[in-house]
Amino acid sequence: MKNERLRATMASGGWTHSTLAGATGVDPKSVERWVNLGRTPRRVTALRAAETLGEDVHALWPALRQARAARAVSPELVALYDQRADLPVSVFVDLLAVARERIDVLVYAAVFLHEAYPRLNDLLRERAAEGCAVRIAVGDADSENVQQRGAEEKFGHGIESRCRLALLHYRPLLDVPGIEVRTHGTTLYNSLYRADDQALVNAHVWGVNAYGAPVWHLRRNGDGGIFDTYAESFNAVWDTAQPVER
Repeated sequence: MKNERLRATMASGGWTHSTLAGATGVDPKSVERWVNLGRTPRRVTALRAAETLGEDVHALWPALRQARAARAVSPELVALYDQRADLPVSVFVDLLAVARERIDVLVYAAVFLHEAYPRLNDLLRERAAEGCAVRIAVGDADSENVQQRGAEEKFGHGIESRCRLALLHYRPLLDVPGIEVRTHGTTLYNSLYRADDQALVNAHVWGVNAYGAPVWHLRRNGDGGIFDTYAESFNAVWDTAQPVER
């Protein structure tokens, strides 16, 4: 079949088989085959011809559009757990304990951490004393999104009370240098627990309590990956969050 898009583009620009061939370094018969027989040139040649014609290479030769190769598993995925309840609290504690530069926690409540590990505040103080920047963002119990989550999970006002309880747990840290605690009213798509270049991401599923939703363990592997997506998401929420008054 003829390549009508290529023929029309050449005609509108006053290009002939010979002039385009000269500009791209090929034989005029090759250009003729591109137009009349619908042949597709090699990618390098096609890119050169498209640039010469001022046209998108994939518009001229759609066959050059290659689907991005799919990966069976992201190199950033360390482990995938069916639900948060499958993880002993030591997994979270051990992750935070190895942090040297940054700890970020984004949750609505996650009081299971303090309930299962009463030394959590001591651990965060120790990390901060070693120069680790600690940022904790818990849900604003009065926000519409927190209240809506309670209705969706059929937990009623329980989630609001747990947000208040979480804040009580973290209040003793308000005067600790290097530790910041804020409340947020955003829609929480995932609970995040970050320690330097590792993170535990507790996905949220509509109508399911967080303990019954999946968790993936990520380790950063270069710029622009999955880890960075979640790190940037935390920063965006943090910017909207309100500092807790001492």
